[in-house]
Amino acid sequence: MGKVAATLKVMPQSPEVDLDALEERLGESLPEGATLNRVDREDIAFGLVALMATVVIPDDAGGTDVVEDAFGSVDGVESIGVENVTLI
Repeated sequence: MGKVAATLKVMPQSPEVDLDALEERLGESLPEGATLNRVDREDIAFGLVALMATVVIPDDAGGTDVVEDAFGSVDGVESIGVENVTLI
């Protein structure tokens, strides 16, 4: 079995969201078998900063849907978008 690396853009609900705490909650929400490889920050506008989370998941996990659902249920997350997916 191979693995997939996916980069997801996680938009916080507002500029006031504590990004360090949000990053920690994202890591805790991951489904079994998935790992949070790295998180970068991308300035958007007006003080809003997106978290660019790179997640490694088994390629038999059914794509990024399980991670998107997990991240979507985290308090403080407004939206999630898949930026990149690649086999590793």
